[in-house]
Parts: sequence; C-alpha cells; structure tokens
Amino acid sequence: MTFGPPSMIASDVDGTLIVGDDPISPRTVEVLLRARAAGVELVPSTGRPPRWVPPITDQLAGTAAATRFAVCANGAIVYDVLGDRILHAEELSTDVLETLRDICADAVPGVGLAAERAGTSAHDAATASFVATSGYKHAWLNPDHVEVSDGRLVEAPAVKLLARKPGMSSREMAASVRPLIGDLAEVTFSIDTGLIEMSVPGVHKASGLRWLLANTDVDGSSAIAFGDMPNDIEMLRWASHGVAMGNGDPAALAAADEVTAPAADDGVAAILERWF
Repeated sequence: MTFGPPSMIASDVDGTLIVGDDPISPRTVEVLLRARAAGVELVPSTGRPPRWVPPITDQLAGTAAATRFAVCANGAIVYDVLGDRILHAEELSTDVLETLRDICADAVPGVGLAAERAGTSAHDAATASFVATSGYKHAWLNPDHVEVSDGRLVEAPAVKLLARKPGMSSREMAASVRPLIGDLAEVTFSIDTGLIEMSVPGVHKASGLRWLLANTDVDGSSAIAFGDMPNDIEMLRWASHGVAMGNGDPAALAAADEVTAPAADDGVAAILERWF
C-alpha cells in the first residue's frame, strides 16, 4: 500500500534530524516549512531531556514551522515547547530505582549512575534535573549534573536511570543487565559508547507519542517517523511509515519500513520532499 502524505512528522534528533553539533540543514528547514504550510507539524521525539530541546526547537522558532510539542527522555516526558511546561511524565519509583541501581552495580562493576528527573519545566530551579554519582562519566561534552551519593541518587522519582561504563559498548551493557532487570524497567540506548537508559516498563517514544495524540490536537492519523538507534525501534514500528537513517543501528534499520540516506546527506528531507 502506498503511504502518504503524512499527517505529522515524528523525528529523532541526534543522528537523524542533525549531525553532531551541526544545525538543522537549510534543506531540511525548507521542507519542514512547506510541510507546516500543508498542516503537517514536526514533533521532535528524542532521548534528550527538555532542557536540551531548545537548541533544536529555537532554530524553528519564529517561523511557520515552530515546534509546539516534543517527546523527550525516550518517551517518558511530553513537553509543551511554546509554554515551557512538562505536560506528562512517567517516573520510576524510588524503590525501583534502588533495585535498578543495585542490579547495575553488580552486573557492570565500576559503572557510574545518574538519574534524570522531570520537574515542571525545562529549567525548573526547584528540582535538580540531573543527578549523578561520583563515578559517572558523561557521554557528551556538556555535563550539567549535580553530584550526589548513591543513596541520594534514588531519593526521588526519576524518568530515567542512566548507567555509564566507558570502554564498554552499550549493547554489551544492555545484554548484561536485561536478564536481571526483567520487566522491572525498559532498557535501551541511543549511542553505543557505554551508556544505557532505563525507564518505566512500556515507556518509549511510541508511548509518549500516543499520549500526545490522545491529549492534544496533533493529527497522528498517518504519522511518519524517522530514527537511527534502538531507542527509536518502537516509534518506527508504531508509525504508519517508519524510516531509518542510512547511518543507523542495524536494529533500527530492521524495524523500519524504509531506509533513507544518512543524516549527513539530508535523509529526512529526501523522504519529506516526496510530498512537500
């Protein structure tokens, strides 16, 4: 069956909509503008927390393609971009966090741990958004955590528990902890450099998008989704048409209906230009 045109665009950010620290390409911006003129909006769907979304959405602010909503933290948070409000959050309880902390410490000796908390906005001064133990080594160049003890790490609910072990692949880490975690948490990764992320069971980008469609006026009747990593798999399968990036992880490619060009070659734009 021929797909299209889409009613909405759900897109991963890193490795999909952008490459590294590069801005959204002019070609992609142009096609997003044409899509919005046709009533089709972009919903960034990312592992990023809300506070890391404005560097992306600000690029479209003030244009017809301005982003209204984003699905963040691998689906655990739905964020109102224009209102700077957390609309929905799925949080791991403190008891579950404590159990996950102990499992990771036993299964991956020397692992560093961090917790992402929801708050009420992207920059909630009342809530320490990202707390980490002393052994946590950031996978990115923009560390913004508050260092805490192992006990304080799990003293408040969190949307994600992150485990980091430089020198070990994320795939290996996930394989080590999944049998021990079972159905206690969802386990995924967005980069293969020794970082895994755990969230409430059944919470992923697809579940965040489903919540968004059920509680806003976004038209998801014929959604297209773009992604490149294992944390995109559920979204790619959920969408009416799932598109994996040519630079993507084999698991993402296998989950998609179609594979496009790599992000560096404007793979998102190449698909959207069929209709816009």
